[in-house]
Amino acid sequence: MITLKNVVLRRSAKVLLDSASVNINPGEKVGLVGRNGAGKSSLFALLNGGLHEDAGEYYIPAQWRMGQVAQDMPETEQSATSFVVEGDTVLLAAQEEVTASEATDDYDRMAHAYMALQDSGAHDAPARAQALILGLGFKTTELDNPVNSFSGGWRMRLQLARALMCPSDLLLLDEPTNHLDLDALVWLEAWLKRYEGTMLVISHDREFLDAVTNVTVHIENAKLTRYGGNYSKFEDLRSEQMALQQTAFSKQQDKIAHLQKFIARFKAKASKAKQAQSRVKALDRMEKIAPLLAEADFTFEFKEPANLPNPMLSMTGVSFGYPPAEDAPADTPPTIIVRNVSRSVLAGQRIGILGANGQGKSTVVKTVARALQPILGEMTEGKGLNIGYFAQQELDVLRPADTPLEHMIALVKDMTAAGKIAGQQTREQDLRSFLGTFNFGGDMVKQAVGSMSGGEKARLVLCMIVWQRPNLLLLDEPTNHLDLATREALSMALNEFEGTVMLVSHDRALLRAVCDEFWMVSKGGIAPFDGDLDDYQRYLLDEAKRVREEIKASTSKAAKSADKNADKANTGKGKSNSNKSAPISDQTRALKRDLEKLETRMATLNTEGAALEKRLTAPLPPQEIAELGQRLKTLNKDLAQCEEQWLELSSQVEAATV
Repeated sequence: MITLKNVVLRRSAKVLLDSASVNINPGEKVGLVGRNGAGKSSLFALLNGGLHEDAGEYYIPAQWRMGQVAQDMPETEQSATSFVVEGDTVLLAAQEEVTASEATDDYDRMAHAYMALQDSGAHDAPARAQALILGLGFKTTELDNPVNSFSGGWRMRLQLARALMCPSDLLLLDEPTNHLDLDALVWLEAWLKRYEGTMLVISHDREFLDAVTNVTVHIENAKLTRYGGNYSKFEDLRSEQMALQQTAFSKQQDKIAHLQKFIARFKAKASKAKQAQSRVKALDRMEKIAPLLAEADFTFEFKEPANLPNPMLSMTGVSFGYPPAEDAPADTPPTIIVRNVSRSVLAGQRIGILGANGQGKSTVVKTVARALQPILGEMTEGKGLNIGYFAQQELDVLRPADTPLEHMIALVKDMTAAGKIAGQQTREQDLRSFLGTFNFGGDMVKQAVGSMSGGEKARLVLCMIVWQRPNLLLLDEPTNHLDLATREALSMALNEFEGTVMLVSHDRALLRAVCDEFWMVSKGGIAPFDGDLDDYQRYLLDEAKRVREEIKASTSKAAKSADKNADKANTGKGKSNSNKSAPISDQTRALKRDLEKLETRMATLNTEGAALEKRLTAPLPPQEIAELGQRLKTLNKDLAQCEEQWLELSSQVEAATV
């Protein structure tokens, strides 16, 4: 087990753990929770050897193998599959030992090396790696693409796949869901549920924590407190504890009043739609959230919109996509992702936008937000439409060199020029005060945005949106950098918002609490999704299973087809040649004879290789295992050379017979 006893852990002058103690048993799945800056990542650094305790006792079994996601951005021309395969450190060590043993005359060592290589799963390592890559949302056509050809978020997915590839007794996952969409998240949950080792995970996604953990360790006031159960159970227990503390109880009352207002408002509407039933479930836990909100850095609310046009906007035959690049030829057509959409967005609607990665969710939101123009069709906005847009990448709407105060001043100028100032206070002191309500006080109002954390940038975007008094909120993954307390504050604010919400998010707790209906972006179109999020998760798992079966079937079909073609080539060469009307030169005949010899040689090598692999699975004397292993390695080299020659000769024959 992992044991911390009276551990003191410092980073510079800050004490993160002070006489902290906790035990983690083998096989437990632990959620590590606490406010930002409490020391969660530093505790991971202690576990992986990056930090050492300043006092106290810390023990982790020396024989435990550790898996974790590297935080650096990979830079390599390796294929995605090869990069992930190298995450299997046991396999790499076995391969290195085989190479080292072959340089000696120690047959016992070679025998053990080949057996270890076989035991490490060398034969199916690429297949295991590709299963991980596909599960995390990549396409089959991308398996052999260079790592450097992917964007940053996708490279971090490969780092996650590489960590999962590593055989481990202890798995450390720090925000593993940050770069995932909902379909990849559902797959990851299913994978982690099957993981047999001990796991510690840091996450701000409550449903993810509930799904994959059975113990919660809370860092607060430099102490570690262990709770049996997942995050929701921890929340229940903590709620009971805080209710007993009179000082905390008084802070909760205002929060509970807000929550009761929300409950009264939506219980009456819950019978109107199937999707609303999922919100009723969320209501049952709302009072328990009050303790969490009592310790949140801040809470906020959206101001009542100045007007509510209905419909907010109408789409007629709209196609969404991207225009050609500026340096593209003049006749280059635009890229269309979603086609021919005719829908209306009404006042008061709360729409969750679902769909696999790459289907066009963000493209749709960007177009509605006016960041992109429709490729085709007509989009009609209601009179007085005022959009508040949270971009998936905050820097899409923030300027790194500017300060929060400069952002607010520029926003005032833009809205004044557009004639959209509706009673907001616009003096600099008023803007400073407003920023202060979002925890941008003192020197922070003059700090460059580019130097801020992801959570601070997200908070600034929310601040700017709230000030605008929008009547339509477009939120594209707003929770990526928000902690659990701020996510709950956002959920409360959205539920009290009187306008319309369109939300893209992999945070299922937020989707359940906020959205009454769902739109599915899939196969180039948009359609209502008739079901709730539980139905959608089942749909995603069924789709993933269907894709895996299709890949398996197509691979099997291709192999059978290749075997059939090889048989035809070996039995009907004379017949196929006699049917050609064009004369065949002596040179071409010579090339074909060489090609036939190579094919015969390759068939022999394949047969011998299969026989050797079968023999290596049986118990044999060490010297014989070493000899068979060396023979198999030589045979594989010969086969690779034959294949290269075959490809070259095939090209020459094809060129000669054209």
